[in-house]
Amino acid sequence: MNNNTDNNRVFISGEIVSDAVFSHEVYGEGFYEMIVSVKRLSGSSDELPVTVSERLIEEKSLKKGAGLKAYGQFRSYNKLVDGKSKLMLTVFVKEVVDDAEVKNPNEIVLIGHICKPPVYRTTPFNREIADILVAVNRSYNKSDYIPCIAWGRNARFAKTLSVGEKIAVTGRVQSREYQKKISEYDVKTLTAYEVSISKLSAGESADYFDPDEEMDDAFIRNGKSPESADLAVLTVDN
Repeated sequence: MNNNTDNNRVFISGEIVSDAVFSHEVYGEGFYEMIVSVKRLSGSSDELPVTVSERLIEEKSLKKGAGLKAYGQFRSYNKLVDGKSKLMLTVFVKEVVDDAEVKNPNEIVLIGHICKPPVYRTTPFNREIADILVAVNRSYNKSDYIPCIAWGRNARFAKTLSVGEKIAVTGRVQSREYQKKISEYDVKTLTAYEVSISKLSAGESADYFDPDEEMDDAFIRNGKSPESADLAVLTVDN
């Protein structure tokens, strides 16, 4: 049986492109947010929000312009923005990998349950897309609500799934800009974060999903998994 750590695993490798900004404090330890730019195979980049402990920032000299290879979880939280509750997403860093040779700079594994009916649609170019909101259990009776997007055959499969059904996915964390109309003359550019699905299993098939096997694809390290790499490990998990 998978534990809550196995249910939500992400690895990113990229460059820190913003200064660290204080986020919150837990048991006297500060956590900071920064933006990490992660290259895609296409040459474009995903600009991802990342939360890091102040101890790791100091120990690993994590500052703007530095590289970051990190293993953790993709988490959600609610924040009041303009008087409304907004779902915020961040890569919460649990471990930093100092010397791993990376095969895939952006990989995520999620195991959870569908918490809203999937929304299936086609683009003007007849590309099939399905939006899925996945609830993933976390320690201390918490849950993360992760928006995911499926394409093509996966989208057609996703539209048949029901609320409450178990689902397991692999893919990458992506950033996407979109336009929001504020008024008749004002349009604002915003950024959405989501999981772009490359592999999807549901129902009984999700029970046989192996997170270790999936995450090994991110590393070229003599057959070793992230857990057996040389890691700096956080002792506080919030």
